[in-house]
Amino acid sequence: MIITQTPLRVGLVGGGTDLPSYYRQHGGRVLNAAIDKYVYVVVKQRFDDDIYLNYSRKEIVSQVEDVEHDLVREAMHMAGVRGGVEITTLADIPSAGSGLGSSSSVTVGLLQALFAYQGCQLSAHELAERACTIEIDRCGKPIGKQDQYVAAYGGICDLSFGPGDAVHAEQIRLPPAAHRSFQDQLMLFYTGITRTADTILGEQKANIPDRLAQLQQLKDLAAEAVAGVRSGRPEVVGMALGKSWEAKRQLAQGVSNGALDEAVESAMNAGATGAKVTGAGGGGFILVMCPVEHQESVRRALAPMKDLPISVDPYGSRVILNVHRNIWS
Repeated sequence: MIITQTPLRVGLVGGGTDLPSYYRQHGGRVLNAAIDKYVYVVVKQRFDDDIYLNYSRKEIVSQVEDVEHDLVREAMHMAGVRGGVEITTLADIPSAGSGLGSSSSVTVGLLQALFAYQGCQLSAHELAERACTIEIDRCGKPIGKQDQYVAAYGGICDLSFGPGDAVHAEQIRLPPAAHRSFQDQLMLFYTGITRTADTILGEQKANIPDRLAQLQQLKDLAAEAVAGVRSGRPEVVGMALGKSWEAKRQLAQGVSNGALDEAVESAMNAGATGAKVTGAGGGGFILVMCPVEHQESVRRALAPMKDLPISVDPYGSRVILNVHRNIWS
């Protein structure tokens, strides 16, 4: 039996510049952070050759080609696992439409588990690249590449994309006091709205030629935010986050709506240095950067939204149980 634990993430600044159709020509940059909310994948040997899947539904099939869950099917193909397994996925938060990169965390966690089941260990870079291949190339999802990398690497990540196909991931390692100061200012609120990101991202991708100014601004703000993190100035990160939300709202129609705009404004009026909707937008979670002394005011301003305490996960995807046992022996 193999069990993997893979973090979800909050995208701070630069989301949208990680789309290959943008960064291959113009280059992209994203600041994000893995958080201590996880996707778990369990892979267990079966006594027969069938494939059992347990997620929001159950599948029982006799061959990989019949698996309907596209991420599981392609991960099994990639790892060379043909049958005789039971695969279960679990998540700490609602996994559909959360804006926390859950589908990429599932893909990275699946690959980590299935390759470990085969006796192989992949590097964080290999995990991320293989997850991108599955989601973008094989499944045709109109997504970027930030989620896969932060899920694999963990920590606070400074991600650079292109020009061309190269991706560079660097974990920003801070002194303990600076790390706590940054982490303590992160707040996450659940809007109660779930949505499918593909529609928003598809429109955003189509709009790239007409949104080059906004995307350049997002890339510049990501550089400012990275400098703020490295210099121990979380207020700079908050201000960049707030400005990035204004640019992000212009990338596609579904990114925001009246209720989300009002919530972001309420957080800012209550003392936050920055606030935005996570992921592609349209629902999910609101990320807030706020000094500790104003956080209770922000909680009151965003009530009755659920406040989800978070901290930074430093490790990325990892195997937390690896028990090899041949059930036929």
